[in-house]
Amino acid sequence: MKKKVIIMGAAGRDFHNFNNYFRDNEEYDVIAFTATQIPGIDDKKYPAQLAGKLYPNGIPILPESKVPELIAEHDIDIVVLAYSDLPFERVMHNASMVNAAGADFMLMGEKHGRVKTSKPLVTICAVRTGCGKSQTTRAVVTYLKSKGLKVVSVRHPMPYGDLVAQKVQRFEKLEDLAKHKCTIEEMEEYEPHIAMGSIIYAGVDYEAIVREAEKEADVIIWDGGNNDTPFYTSDKEVNIVVVDPHRPGHEISYYPGETNVRLADIIVINKIDSADLADIQEVRENCRAINPTAKIVEAASPLTVENPDMILGKNVLVVEDGPTLTHGEMTYGAGVVAAEKCGAAELVDPRPWAVGEILDTFEKYPEIGILLPAMGYGEQQIKDLETTINNTECDAVVIATPIDLRRIVNIKKPSTRVSYDLQEIGRPTLADLLNERGF
Repeated sequence: MKKKVIIMGAAGRDFHNFNNYFRDNEEYDVIAFTATQIPGIDDKKYPAQLAGKLYPNGIPILPESKVPELIAEHDIDIVVLAYSDLPFERVMHNASMVNAAGADFMLMGEKHGRVKTSKPLVTICAVRTGCGKSQTTRAVVTYLKSKGLKVVSVRHPMPYGDLVAQKVQRFEKLEDLAKHKCTIEEMEEYEPHIAMGSIIYAGVDYEAIVREAEKEADVIIWDGGNNDTPFYTSDKEVNIVVVDPHRPGHEISYYPGETNVRLADIIVINKIDSADLADIQEVRENCRAINPTAKIVEAASPLTVENPDMILGKNVLVVEDGPTLTHGEMTYGAGVVAAEKCGAAELVDPRPWAVGEILDTFEKYPEIGILLPAMGYGEQQIKDLETTINNTECDAVVIATPIDLRRIVNIKKPSTRVSYDLQEIGRPTLADLLNERGF
């Protein structure tokens, strides 16, 4: 008898685990995916074109809240947890729910979670969303390109649209973002690579993706998402993990962030310029306790403000990266730091002016407080974001998103943008350590 399976996910690791392990496996029958974290992904179907010969009708994607009901209805044997950025307590609540409903609870390990690439590989992951992984990736890409290597990056999946069309995506020019109908969240991850003159792949089928990337790469970069573990492995690889002293203890209390720390060859303690010394030391000691052989790089995230005078003495609306504020649980980011540094009179609370799906986001994540998350998973959400910004009574808007939001949203108020890069402090540097390992 085939074992009946549900895969709990968020349109990322869940699809990868299915493709890599369950898709053509005659021992299992995947009854459904369930979805959470990302709005608008829990009413679709994983299409037959991607699901393989065992699933000619595709596989439904349903709300995670239906898991107990599905276990009972289909006599489910195993429920696989396949998404990230979860506190350990939440993982065990899920396990308890599943066990109480009668099914086994499963976390898949590295053996079945990685596809092997023939190319040298550098993986860049984090213990939480918002640690500064993206600027670390940019620093690594810059170093490798300085060595004359052809670098191709592959981004953790963000398939929020037509899954068949998104099977393998390649981005080289800004026009490719429109071609693939990217959301704000996707553009925030892909555009910085394009701006550097680099190629980045993404999509749904990560074995098919890496086989395409291998055709034009000397080195593959795995640009991880949330705090998920890498999808690839290689005979020559280096695993880099970014930790955040603004959230001390999360490196040993979030799934699968702790797994990343244990896998790391290099640990980057970021944001040391703005974190408390005691918190930096706590993070360092926690990392040393579970991975004493990893090399540690210390780094800062210095800010560049486009027009500081627009902030000084003004009442400002701060717009931060959406996922960092929602499931990343950060209560402040680069925009707040920039506003304080540049002498803002007051941070304006956007909640009285929030509309539609932005209002829904505040209701779902009340801990966001007075910051505005740049949510843009669909056209309506982008329109609601634009309306909320323009409705808010403020002197200026501080934009702290990875891309210039003004290119996507018509902001009718004075605005200034905050950007940030990785600045390594002392030695060793990432370049030192990568060079030692033959990169």
